[in-house]
Amino acid sequence: MNAHAATVRGSGPITHIAWRPFANRWGRRLGCPTVSERFLVNGGNRLVGEVAVGGAKNSVLKLMAAALLAEGTSTITNCPDILDVPLMAEVLRGLGCDVVLEGDECRITTPAEPKYQADFPAVRQFRASVCVLGPLVARCRRAVVALPGGDAIGSRPLDMHQAGLRLLGAHAEIEHGCVVAHADELQGAKIRLDFPSVGATENILMAAALAEGETVIDNAAREPDIVDLCNMLVQMGARISGAGTTTLTIRGVKKLEPTTHRVIGDRIVAATWGIAAAMTTGDVRVTGVNPKHLTLVLEKLRSAGARVSFEPDGFRVVQKDRPKAVNFSTLPFPGFPTDLQPMAIGLAAIADGTSMITENVFEARFRFVEEMIRLGADARTDGHHAVVRGIPRLSSAPVWSSDIRAGAGLVLAGLVADGTTEVHDVYHIDRGYPRFVENLQALGGDIERVGTPDPGAPR
Repeated sequence: MNAHAATVRGSGPITHIAWRPFANRWGRRLGCPTVSERFLVNGGNRLVGEVAVGGAKNSVLKLMAAALLAEGTSTITNCPDILDVPLMAEVLRGLGCDVVLEGDECRITTPAEPKYQADFPAVRQFRASVCVLGPLVARCRRAVVALPGGDAIGSRPLDMHQAGLRLLGAHAEIEHGCVVAHADELQGAKIRLDFPSVGATENILMAAALAEGETVIDNAAREPDIVDLCNMLVQMGARISGAGTTTLTIRGVKKLEPTTHRVIGDRIVAATWGIAAAMTTGDVRVTGVNPKHLTLVLEKLRSAGARVSFEPDGFRVVQKDRPKAVNFSTLPFPGFPTDLQPMAIGLAAIADGTSMITENVFEARFRFVEEMIRLGADARTDGHHAVVRGIPRLSSAPVWSSDIRAGAGLVLAGLVADGTTEVHDVYHIDRGYPRFVENLQALGGDIERVGTPDPGAPR
């Protein structure tokens, strides 16, 4: 098969870990104690202090999948203490790997012949599980991966993932609720993505690392998580150039070797704390992250009236007065991250003036605005746009998280609401934020985790 050019179209048992009972469906499916947990948030406190950020959720799961590409033991450090890490460990164990989670370190021992069928409950729990598709096709020349679940933020079809693998010489289809792919060989190709999908870029990149010949991915995603994955693959022996640009060039090699790699800091968690400081007229120093990964976000906070300073290992946000209204428009990196849209709406809800928020990535991300309205936000949505007229203070109410970032945004709103806000379905937040309650408490936030028995849990 000759290299060719084409456009890929589409939309974008746990060991050595202290497992506490995450809520309902997660605990039940993984055999853990099941509870219905919620956060009680009392508003009115300024957030003041320093908070350290761990490894990036959007990076660590892909790095764990990349360990499938090499026989032997790869070690990933600075892993965040979030639910999705043991879930991905369970996925890898099902593929024949031995996975040990100890502190912030993950050791993955990949066999000479990994299993190729990832069809078990953990795969369906979270979106990032689909990132095993590219490595399995590269190593095993076949893969069966159950269609993933995850956050309710809109459709995220896998057509670009499949189309990219087809251009590399694989046959890929959806059959019986699974992505089924197989190939006699993988051959380099010129591939243009219609949209800079992070997931499609990652899967194509990992498959191309062991393909014969040269692969060029045009309109590739540029997120820091992509650069982190490229850096780990290069350490393993891959030949990749263009990381961080719109064009990735991969020259396939016969074999990769295991490595040790440190996960980059989580820019989304870091930005959440920065926005929280602005919302509460606080003073928060965030460490453990490259501030250059958040240039636009921090500029938006400056526009809202915050004093923002860059530091070698993070940044500081000081907000003296009520934030000013700022417009936001989500775009792929280096644009404003869609993952921070709920926090942007929370900031707009108490800002002085009217803000326009435009969502260009996930069509259903505005679903959570209904919960913000429960808290008194003056917000209206129309298609891809939301208009938010800021009020001085929100009012407490019971609200429900629909995804990781919506949950975090609702907690931040609770910090600037009168009375006690109950945030339910907090297992979503646990999937993306390490020690969320403890970190807020250390900054002066009045928040408590409470749990009640789940009446639907098996006895």
